[in-house]
Amino acid sequence: MLKQKQPQTIRIGFTLMIGLILLLLSLIASLSIGAYQIDFKTVLGLLFNDNGSKAASIIHTIRLPRAVIGMIIGACLAIAGAIMQSITNNPLASPQIFGVNAGASLMVVLGVVLLPDLAPNTLVYFAFAGAAVGGATVYYLASTGGGMTPVKLALAGITIHMFLSSIIEGVVLFNETSTEDVLFWLAGGIDGRNWGDVKLVLPWAIVGVVAALALSKSLTLLSLGDDVARGLGQKIGLIRVGSSLLVVILAGASVAVAGPIGFIGLMIPNIVRKIIGSDYLYVLPVSAVFGALLLTVSDVISRFIAFPSESPVGIVTALIGAPFFLYLARKGGRKA
Repeated sequence: MLKQKQPQTIRIGFTLMIGLILLLLSLIASLSIGAYQIDFKTVLGLLFNDNGSKAASIIHTIRLPRAVIGMIIGACLAIAGAIMQSITNNPLASPQIFGVNAGASLMVVLGVVLLPDLAPNTLVYFAFAGAAVGGATVYYLASTGGGMTPVKLALAGITIHMFLSSIIEGVVLFNETSTEDVLFWLAGGIDGRNWGDVKLVLPWAIVGVVAALALSKSLTLLSLGDDVARGLGQKIGLIRVGSSLLVVILAGASVAVAGPIGFIGLMIPNIVRKIIGSDYLYVLPVSAVFGALLLTVSDVISRFIAFPSESPVGIVTALIGAPFFLYLARKGGRKA
């Protein structure tokens, strides 16, 4: 037993180390690449030394908070997806497929349009409410009539996503003020984010991540099936409610700051489980690292789409994630 566990522990440690190294390199690239190019050596020299130069100002006031936001949101979305795939025992489950992102987006847009004087830290509560309603609606539709299947989940999720997106488009079209900004946000973007946005999302991210880790054992058992989890003394209903609340917090806070960035919560947990196994004590932190990595790299790539203008990072994650979704759907929703 010990001999079997050692290779797995080594694989987990090696995967985590590789992820952290790549994340550090992607962070440096994010601070370096843009309309104003800064070489890697200068970035490293100015990262912990704001000498008042133009390059230092760009790094500390524009690119560093943007990169930090990207890493936080990428980690939150990956963990939210991992939780959803555990409590539904469905590899297609994710904040986007489950209508969580669309519901949060609708409520944020309504808040911006109907109550334009609302403070940003208040809009996050609108996002929480929308995420809860969107997710609950898809869960209800997908789980009725013989139980939830990957196909039913996908159909219910896409239907609710399109329905809510249509309402959002209608609201935006009837409100011509700041339409361009809202449309850009709806595509999912982290450009222009500042340290205020970091302060807004970070407390919710910490609460969600810490609570998810505390539930990691229960999530591992739940991913094995309801019967197994119930036989081992797990209170399935309570775990699902608590875990769903964490998804609302993690995904809702992310949408409130960066818009509905899709597919990270779908791809990363599936890939991580394929590499290191299904123990959520390790799946969650490794997913967080690779979720942060994917969003950071995607953000760097998005800068080249319409260079030197900015493009939403959601475009890149969709280009990467859509084929992965089709791959899972083609497998019949079996775990990757």
